[in-house]
Amino acid sequence: MPECGMAQSTVVIVSGPPGSGKSTLAHALATRIGVPAIIRDEIKQGMVLSGHRDPADGYDDLNFPALEVFFAVLSALARAGVTVVAEAAFQDKLWRPNLLPLAEIADIRIIHCTAPTALIHQRITDRAAADPHRHAHNDSDLLASITAAGQSPIEAFDSVRLDVPALTVDTSDGYQPGLDAITQFATSPRAAM
Repeated sequence: MPECGMAQSTVVIVSGPPGSGKSTLAHALATRIGVPAIIRDEIKQGMVLSGHRDPADGYDDLNFPALEVFFAVLSALARAGVTVVAEAAFQDKLWRPNLLPLAEIADIRIIHCTAPTALIHQRITDRAAADPHRHAHNDSDLLASITAAGQSPIEAFDSVRLDVPALTVDTSDGYQPGLDAITQFATSPRAAM
């Protein structure tokens, strides 16, 4: 249970492969329900900006510290009874062991984002070219590995698998189901599901 006699919070996980529309949906949903959005890439970007490092060295060494901070923040918020939307491109092997302790103190909901492979590739290409902050997240390397391996992020992505309420959202043209249904999924009492 949360500390200080607080009501149990809900942690809404927005997951999916890179380029599947997770961050955009997480921000829209958090704004819609009026809760914080905790975005793993934004945490890493904050680490990049606070460090004095040569970009040529890359930023992969920040992946583990960003993961630790991400889950520490989620845990602190859940213990305080704060409902939150959390987004990351983690696969099951990282989500599951870090969500199991949270499930003891919060109601977990999972939203799986998906989109057609060609659209995901285009989104990754577009954001790598347009967003100067994306260099910290290795979009160029991701594109090169997709091209070399011939495998899309969707085909290689291992979605989080927990026995909690889950919803798949197609982000290819808006949201299917729509944002109203996603909001209801995120905010309905678990007994009503």
